[in-house]
Amino acid sequence: MSLAVPRRSFLKISAAALAAAGLGAPQARLGAGEPAAAGAVQTVPTFCDICFWKCGAIASVRDGALWKIEGNPLDPLCRGRLCPRGTGGIGASRDPDRLTRPLLRARVRGGEEWNAVSWDDALGHVAEKMQAIKAKHGPEAVALFSHGIGGTFFKHTLKAFGSPNLAAPSFAQCRGPRDVGFRLTFGDDPGSPERTDIANARCLVLIGSHLGENMHNTQVQEFAQAMAAGCTLIVADPRQSTAAAKAKWWLPVRPGSDTALVLAWMQVLVAEQLYDTAYVAKYGHGFAQFAAAIADKTPEWAGPLTGIQPEVIRETARAMARFRPATLVHPGRHSNWYGSDAQRSRAIALLNALLGSWGRQGGFYQPSAMELPAYPYPAYPKPGKPKADNPGKRHPFAHESITTGIRSATLTGNPYPVKGWLVYATNLLHALPNEAETIQAIQQLDLLAVCDVIPSETAGWADVVLPECTYLERHDELNPELFREPFLALRQPVVPPPDDQKPNWWIARELALKLGLGAWYPWSDIEQYLAKRCELGGYDWERLKRDGIIRGQPQPLYFEQGAPAEFATPSGRIEFWSQQLADKGFAPVPEYEPPQPNPPGSYRVLFGRAPMHSFSRTQTNPLLHEVMPENALWLNAVEARRLGLKSGDRVRLRNQDGVLSDALPVKATERIRPDCVYLVHGFGHTAKGLKRAYRKGASDAQILTRYQTDPLMGGTALGNNFVTLEAV
Repeated sequence: MSLAVPRRSFLKISAAALAAAGLGAPQARLGAGEPAAAGAVQTVPTFCDICFWKCGAIASVRDGALWKIEGNPLDPLCRGRLCPRGTGGIGASRDPDRLTRPLLRARVRGGEEWNAVSWDDALGHVAEKMQAIKAKHGPEAVALFSHGIGGTFFKHTLKAFGSPNLAAPSFAQCRGPRDVGFRLTFGDDPGSPERTDIANARCLVLIGSHLGENMHNTQVQEFAQAMAAGCTLIVADPRQSTAAAKAKWWLPVRPGSDTALVLAWMQVLVAEQLYDTAYVAKYGHGFAQFAAAIADKTPEWAGPLTGIQPEVIRETARAMARFRPATLVHPGRHSNWYGSDAQRSRAIALLNALLGSWGRQGGFYQPSAMELPAYPYPAYPKPGKPKADNPGKRHPFAHESITTGIRSATLTGNPYPVKGWLVYATNLLHALPNEAETIQAIQQLDLLAVCDVIPSETAGWADVVLPECTYLERHDELNPELFREPFLALRQPVVPPPDDQKPNWWIARELALKLGLGAWYPWSDIEQYLAKRCELGGYDWERLKRDGIIRGQPQPLYFEQGAPAEFATPSGRIEFWSQQLADKGFAPVPEYEPPQPNPPGSYRVLFGRAPMHSFSRTQTNPLLHEVMPENALWLNAVEARRLGLKSGDRVRLRNQDGVLSDALPVKATERIRPDCVYLVHGFGHTAKGLKRAYRKGASDAQILTRYQTDPLMGGTALGNNFVTLEAV
């Protein structure tokens, strides 16, 4: 039940949980669809949805009930192994807190009082409200917030309705600054899954990236390979994470000073001629201007800013150079920290460029995907208004919709009113910064409809709640993953839903029919649609159903193997100096911007992931809940003694705006700087329907009331929130 990383077990599950999951029992496997004798096992291939990684899985059914889930050995992404969350996915189907029937709000918003209704009544209500909004404000006044591949058909319905306002928190609240920083440099972004060649890296640099705690399956497996092969690991992080515990150098960098550290590393590489001169000469643009801009960013300059000794900065820079181009400075994932994060991520991209790692073995490979033609739908109607999220292109480098921009349009009516929200599989009250602003925006709406598996906080404010099947009970869109080896994956039902839940494609289609959009749903059943797409692509639908995976022909991964060295930048090269940034009034080479200092007596709030939970969506999963029922507060041991606290004591956090959290236990440790505290995201649920997770631990979302907006792309940074501690 654990991913093997040398000398460390990430997860241990109790005997009771193992028994509940059916692990360890003898099995006699049969192919999917074969008749089964009593006690025999049938297997169905699918892919996981506990997080966004979409690992191929084999679900086993015994006597008609879910029994266990394993990795699909045909899947290049997971290579036959699932992470702790994936193997615990069976608990999602068995979650007693699941939504079971469509609900209409009975009284005031947020009161969590409901009337159970039929699907016809629930979708009829949503369609009626959408049509009323369209008649008064236009179709653009209805927006969709979604997360994951399950949102595909809701996006299709909204586009057919005439709205361009489709957004996901994964951009402005997660990877957006990183993607923009890399696009400005290489003309392309790291992707999802990231194109990181960790297994072949000889030196790996992690800057606030918590491999093994965020538990991105492929990367954790490759991390284990790299460490077993003797990879040199450098970790810059205020907290000694699981990965940092394995590092040759752990640099407990002062929060907010990461850009200063990266600039100093680059200064050493350039000043000492340690960078890949041939690579830079062949592919680089504006290098002389870049070198001049960082000439004074010495380790002696960065030392007092970062808290890292200059000789350590110089020594680690030389270690990176020693192993180039197989030195990988990881781009990270959740990259919203202090408000200038696109430029910080651009600095990380430039460091990789100096090391020659983009397009090289041990750095960043060039991914490929299976060609899969789109379904032949009619053209969508052209919206009469532009998207509402970024009026006047105030964030000029945002290439996806900004969730908080749509929230702002809802609050202000600028550039026009947004009066309806459809929310699919994302808990906005935990995903967006400043809960109060989100609730205020919800109160301005004529319609809030939420489609989810569990009764989240956002569902508690909805007018209509639509219960969805879990991923083990539904089909979804095909997944032609962009990856090291191209492949096509199928998600398909393993067991039927236990109550009146429906799959997302059915809900989106039925809503479209009630809106008079039947022309955009010429198919009546999802298998018709999926089989047609396979036919258009020349793939064997029956084989895909049987195996769950169709693998394609591997393409060259590295420039030396023949992968195209193409850069979609204005110069067609790697842009060390960015004229497009200069033209928009931004620094063409990243500059250090100091973070807001700690108020006296306070701690900066850091937050992250745990290997057994995904965001705020798995805390009621009975298997995963047992492993981690609440979060804890990491507090420096010296500070704990000063405050008279020890591990296990319970405290509340009071932030700079007076917001007080629920109680959580202290974890006193030397593995964190004394000026900050850390807790895992996703706990402290206040939705009454989440009985198992209700008020367990503390919610970081509630105390992160202040945020800074990245001027380049609109991402919301939460790193400038501070707390004091109150003993319980």
